[in-house]
Amino acid sequence: MRFSKAFYGLVLVVVLAACGGGEEAKQDATVRLMTHDSFDISAEVLAAFEAETGIAVEVFKAGDGGEALNKAILSKDAPLADVFYGVDNTFLQRALDNDIFVPYASPALADVPDALELDVAHRALPVNYGDVCLNYDVAWFAARGLPPPADLATLADLAYDSLTVVQNPATSTPGLAFLLATVETFGEDGYLDYWQRLVDNDVLVANGWQEAYYTHFTAASEGDRPIVVSYASSPVAEVYFAETPPTEAPTASVVADGACFRQIEFVGILRGTAVESAAQQLIDFMLSQPFQEDIPLKMFVYPANETAALPEVFQQHSRTPAAPVQMPPARIAANREAWIQAWTETVLR
Repeated sequence: MRFSKAFYGLVLVVVLAACGGGEEAKQDATVRLMTHDSFDISAEVLAAFEAETGIAVEVFKAGDGGEALNKAILSKDAPLADVFYGVDNTFLQRALDNDIFVPYASPALADVPDALELDVAHRALPVNYGDVCLNYDVAWFAARGLPPPADLATLADLAYDSLTVVQNPATSTPGLAFLLATVETFGEDGYLDYWQRLVDNDVLVANGWQEAYYTHFTAASEGDRPIVVSYASSPVAEVYFAETPPTEAPTASVVADGACFRQIEFVGILRGTAVESAAQQLIDFMLSQPFQEDIPLKMFVYPANETAALPEVFQQHSRTPAAPVQMPPARIAANREAWIQAWTETVLR
């Protein structure tokens, strides 16, 4: 049964009223939050939650997204934490199939779009999303009078020979997301032909995002590739972290229909926790405005809560695709390894 957003809103009012009664509402508990290594939150935001609730939060970083999830699955009979954050939609089905989460329909879901709620049983709740897209070096293309690629198909044209670096989908999350975008855009009977055209166009494959972006991408390194698989929010980071922020971002994203894959990251309460009530409060907090509005400039993704305001630098320099590729987690789980294997045989052998 799927409740309406109006119902969730009513429940949220009731819960907040019940929890707002002062010191008697506080708990004396510690919640261990297991995350991937890229998790980040402002210390003052987390401290405010701890002061308000009396709940201490211990953050446990457990590797990259896939590694952290594997640890959570392998330890499910003796959980390493109480809450797990960071499984995305490319691995969500693995988490659900292994039954590591207990359901929790947070009232804060009232402010989260239905399109981001991929688990109707509310075992995994969406926290943020981002889009994996081609990024390009604006100045490089302008200097040569060459238009940047308009979409994925254009990337295989001869004009873009030896210009692109991608990541290996077997070792990289954005690499996998980009592979999934090509499967959806060109079909299961056409994506390998597309990749063969990229191979013929001398596509370069890096093991991970860091290597691709900071070793080979011309806008961020001494490399010779002006096109890289990255994120739609990467141009924002280029402006935000610049010593002297430019008026215009030095990079841009290709956001044509079907050119980007939408990644959604989830949080869930790990089965076996001894502090389930406190864990629920932490999840409510992670979906609330204070936490959600801290996300963009800490992890450079977009908040799931649609009432959260975006920072000005995001408003000025980010472009989100109107029609990103989205694929059911069950389909990804059923085909991921076969698609990666076929890609490996086509691209690397």
